[in-house]
Amino acid sequence: MFKPIFLLFVLFSAAYSPHLSAQNKPFTSQLYETYENYKEASLQHRRIKYSDLQPLINKLKSNPKYVISKVGTSVQGRDLQLISIGKGQTQIFLWSQMHGNEPTATQAIFDIINFFNSNQFQTEKKEILNRVSIHFLPMLNPDGAQVYQRRNALDIDINRDAVRLQSPEAQTLKRVRDSLQADFGFNLHDQSIYYNAERTHKPATISYLAPAYNYDKDINTVRANAMKIIVYMNRIIQKYAKGQVGRYNDDFEPRAFGDNIQKWGTSTILIESGGYQNDVEKQEIRKLNYVSILSAIYAIANEGFKNIAVDDYEKIPHNDRKLFDLKLEKVTYTLDNKNYSMDIGINRTEIDNATHSNFYDLGKVDDVGDLSTYYGYEELDASNYTLVAGKVYPKRFKSIKDLASLNIYTLLQSGYTYIRVKKLPKGQKYWNKPIILIGKKRPIRPFELKIGHKATFLLKSDNQIKFAVINGFLIDLSKSKNNFNNALILR
Repeated sequence: MFKPIFLLFVLFSAAYSPHLSAQNKPFTSQLYETYENYKEASLQHRRIKYSDLQPLINKLKSNPKYVISKVGTSVQGRDLQLISIGKGQTQIFLWSQMHGNEPTATQAIFDIINFFNSNQFQTEKKEILNRVSIHFLPMLNPDGAQVYQRRNALDIDINRDAVRLQSPEAQTLKRVRDSLQADFGFNLHDQSIYYNAERTHKPATISYLAPAYNYDKDINTVRANAMKIIVYMNRIIQKYAKGQVGRYNDDFEPRAFGDNIQKWGTSTILIESGGYQNDVEKQEIRKLNYVSILSAIYAIANEGFKNIAVDDYEKIPHNDRKLFDLKLEKVTYTLDNKNYSMDIGINRTEIDNATHSNFYDLGKVDDVGDLSTYYGYEELDASNYTLVAGKVYPKRFKSIKDLASLNIYTLLQSGYTYIRVKKLPKGQKYWNKPIILIGKKRPIRPFELKIGHKATFLLKSDNQIKFAVINGFLIDLSKSKNNFNNALILR
């Protein structure tokens, strides 16, 4: 009996050994599970700037694995730098932040660099770096990033400057692509968080496109390879964000870089980082970029993508744009003593501070009526609720400090959505409590449910106020914690 029992013990131990089980896991799964080991800790927020990247790039200059090249300058004179690693014949070119306010993949690029600098995954890294050469051009639009805007300092959309090449950033991108004669190109962007996977309530967390290179949308070997890589990446994303992948319309845009780079012979993969529930700074999406891009690089290195069916590309659902931050369904709204049942869609716009290092939210009504084909990150069936305008609390306060003892939820339940404060902090436009502050002479007009109006009101049922919508955030007054960022200060 000893030998069978001993053998059983050995098999059991092997099956449950963390080391052995890790070896048997797919490379992509290991990348996801170990991500925190490689996440670049100095980059934690979307509003990163050129100066945030320079210490990271300077550190690489002393590492013999990398070649750091100045390949151009921006309109305002900031260096555009190419980071290269690997000695393989297949050339992979990744460029990010062509639009200055689209930084998610820029962060992921430095996570990927940390991966290559680590002591782990030696077998996979050796295979990659012997077979491919990888070239990163992070933050192609550093001037736009400085003020967190889409366009460059000339107010040109670089992604519509592939033909005339009027901007120095566009000239640099074209020159680098041509000098590398890149086999694969990753065009890395962010998209609106309000895109959803077609006919679903799920956000398009990642969207892809293998751009067309002509009006007929022909598929040659170059474009087919891009499609295969996208199918491969989609399969990976589905493990961690199931149903949250979309596909862009592939109508040919003759001025766009993706379309032209595809035409010039580089298999081009557009990746757009969208929205993810409760991921304001897109850190989970950054992780998905890291995992999927590294996996794609590995699939290029070992040619594992080649047998993928191109037809599977068409199975990825299209992007749609039918998401709200908050959707209220079938709210009763009273106008001229008549009751109407309607849906309300609310979105929150990010308003940057003076240095473009942080933001506050401004919530407004985006649409009303029959919104049954739309979805919300947050939804409430309000068919038993009546919309009620909020009131101004009768007591006036000298300063914000005097509000410390107030129970805000009690005020909201009593119908108050505004507090009047005599001395508001100069320049401050928001605060972190769910009630609106107004100046001592600020008039409050009668409430109207109108598109474009600020989204602050109450929801009553059975003669009790049970929900408040404050600056576009839904506050459940029966809960101590809610998804809330800020209310406004109105002078």
